[in-house]
Formats: sequence, structure tokens, C-alpha cells
Amino acid sequence: MRTAIVTGGSRGIGRAVVRKLAADGFRVIFTYSHDAAAANAVEEEEARLGGQVTAIRCDQAVPSEHAGLLERARPQPSDTPYLDALIVNAGIIDHGFIADTTEATFDRVFAVNVRGPFFLLREAFRHLKDGGRIVCISSTSTAWPSRGEAVYAASKGALEQVCRVASREFGARGITVNILSPGPTDTDMLRGAVDEGTLAALAHMTALGRVGTPTDVAGIVSLLLRPEAAWVTGQNIRADGGLT
Repeated sequence: MRTAIVTGGSRGIGRAVVRKLAADGFRVIFTYSHDAAAANAVEEEEARLGGQVTAIRCDQAVPSEHAGLLERARPQPSDTPYLDALIVNAGIIDHGFIADTTEATFDRVFAVNVRGPFFLLREAFRHLKDGGRIVCISSTSTAWPSRGEAVYAASKGALEQVCRVASREFGARGITVNILSPGPTDTDMLRGAVDEGTLAALAHMTALGRVGTPTDVAGIVSLLLRPEAAWVTGQNIRADGGLT
């Protein structure tokens, strides 16, 4: 059975990815940072559906926790690579104008969205099987930024560059590294950041006349993990309904 790790898998896009990969037959380990109740609910729901899903508490922003995550995710004691796929999904956004942004806000967003993923990729490299897959979730904010998104867009832009370089460095082992950049997606994060009027306006700006759903994004993650996608690496795939 193939093994996948999904960071931030208890809600939103991450939750949909966990659900889709479990349905695809993966043994899925997902992380959460603080909401144990939500994580337990995901485990219980997937168990009822017959999936093999396990939650592990790990703060993506803290590199010292990554080694423990990767060892606990191992299906059995061994020194051989076991990981088929790593989905770096956990991320945060903190809207605010540049003039009002504090150093603490800047540092926290970059810790979760860039520094943490960088060191997670470093740690995961030796656990990934040859031919393994990495997908990092970015955002179309890097191509279509809005006011108040300077720190968020900058952090996701940095993540994109890390992934492009990683695709070159990891490619000798057949490991693919791709970026998936969703457009506006109907999640708690988006609804917490915009009002209903803005959400409706965003829907009208897309070619398909709606905002995305977490299931839309999860389907593309699934495609990137298929054998037929082995020749796709170093790419930024924008899943935004034609917004950009």
C-alpha cells in the first residue's frame, strides 16, 4: 500500500486531499497543529469509509518536529525509504497593509509557509522512495495579488521557487516536485478573509462562473500522483477556473 503524508489535513483543501487519497487506496498520514478534535473526527469518518488514515500532531513551522513526524508515519521499523507522496498543504494568511504589518506577523507567515516547508522537504528527501511525488500548495495570489496580501503572496512566491529548485535537485531519483496554485476556493480560510459580496465577485471573475471547492483541488493532487504524471515536474499548475 502506498503511503502519503498531507500537512494540514483536518480542514479545507487538506481535508479534501486526505479524503481523495484515502479513496485512491493510499495509507494517509495527515498533520494538525492544535485542533485535536477536528483531527480525530477526520480519522473516525475515514475509518467508517474503510480508509487507513492517521492524524499526527506536528507544527509545520517547527523543523525540529519534522523528523518525529516522518518516523511515526513509517509503517514498520526500517531504514529504507517508505514514502510515496508528500503534500505540503498547511499554510496561513494574515491580511494587512504593508504599512501596518509587524515583524512578528511577517515572521510567523514565513515560518509556516516557507521555512517549515523548506526543512520538511529536506527531511523528507531520504524517506521518499525513488519515483516519489511532492506537491506543494501555493496560491494564485502570486500571479494575481490583492491589496493586503503582500506577506502572504511573498511567502507563497518563495515556496514556489523552493519547489522549482527541489525539482532539479530531487529529479535524479525520479522524484517529481510540483506546485499547485488554487484560485479562490470555498474554505473557512477564504470565508474568514472576505465577505459574501467579495466572494460573489470572485466567482463572476472566473471563466467557469464560480469559486473552486476543496474537492476540485484534491482531484488535481490525485492526478499528479498517478504513474501517468511521472514526466511532470517543476511546474506550477494554476487551478483557478480561468481566473488568471
